[in-house]
Amino acid sequence: MANLSMNDSSVDQVQKSGYDIPVYGIANGSFYYIHIPALICITCSFVCAVTAIVLSFRQQSYRSFFTHWSKSERFVVYLATCDGLFNVSHFTDHLHIVIVRDHVYPKELCEFYGFNLAVFITAQNLMVNIVAINAFMLIYFNKNLNFGKKDAYLLIWTFGAPFVGATIAGIAGQLGPNGSFCYFDGIKGNITNIFFTTIPLLLVVVVNTILYFLTWKRIYDQTQIIKRTMTRMSANMRACHRAARAMSMFVAAFFVQWWAMALYGIWGLADDTIPQTMFHLVTTFSNIGGCLNLAVYMLIRKRKLGRGENVSCDQSVDNDGVSKKGSPSKHDYTTNEFSLTENGNL
Repeated sequence: MANLSMNDSSVDQVQKSGYDIPVYGIANGSFYYIHIPALICITCSFVCAVTAIVLSFRQQSYRSFFTHWSKSERFVVYLATCDGLFNVSHFTDHLHIVIVRDHVYPKELCEFYGFNLAVFITAQNLMVNIVAINAFMLIYFNKNLNFGKKDAYLLIWTFGAPFVGATIAGIAGQLGPNGSFCYFDGIKGNITNIFFTTIPLLLVVVVNTILYFLTWKRIYDQTQIIKRTMTRMSANMRACHRAARAMSMFVAAFFVQWWAMALYGIWGLADDTIPQTMFHLVTTFSNIGGCLNLAVYMLIRKRKLGRGENVSCDQSVDNDGVSKKGSPSKHDYTTNEFSLTENGNL
């Protein structure tokens, strides 16, 4: 990612770390235009993230989280937690800079802020990618991914990998101020930032886009086949379609939150001169994750209340993709519109 202070006046001295970069916006008068909107968006996002978590647990009436909540409902909590923790760190970071109109001191505090941002931003990106893969596998292969007991595999991957990566970056001195906030050092950590944030984010965006398109196309094709053959959709297929649609909403929210950051990264790789408008878009959209998460929760809740059956895809198919007793098997539907199952149903 390009240096965030590139639009400010340059300095003649050799820049050894991010602390040698002028604070973004001081020279051209845009300081408050960057930080105040960011603080407002972060505050709204945090309130929405907490609201989503509280409403989720109130709705479940003390039901066991890992055994009785659907994957979509658990994803709401995981992503809201990522957003909430990201918001707390980023808010204090921005507020500190606004109060002192300077970089964050001491250096260790700035590194702490940067460490938290690296962990929770990357964790959210990895988790949404897993959501997209899960929806794709569910629709194309009727296979629910097994996240292990208490979602152990999911949580170790999405939080453990970023934690290890951010720890290594911190030990190597790659974290620090970038001119606007604390993340990867604007001088020493540029290359690390590209390989830790920019390239992974672009890959996740591309992969999620492809999986999102293929998942919705498959759902549409299956629905059209059923309409043409005038057959009845099984309860299992309806449940899996609902689950895939719910998980796809997380992917759509991911696009809304991170498209500007992805575009910013591409622009920065091609040209060091990035318009200030682009930076405003990044500071706005990347800080509204909690609001988007709450919107996804409300849509899932509305659809759950609106349907007349309680069967869920998590309940009708086990982790090996094999039908449970009394549930349709994984051969209950096929891409061949003239094919029937062993029971004579599409």
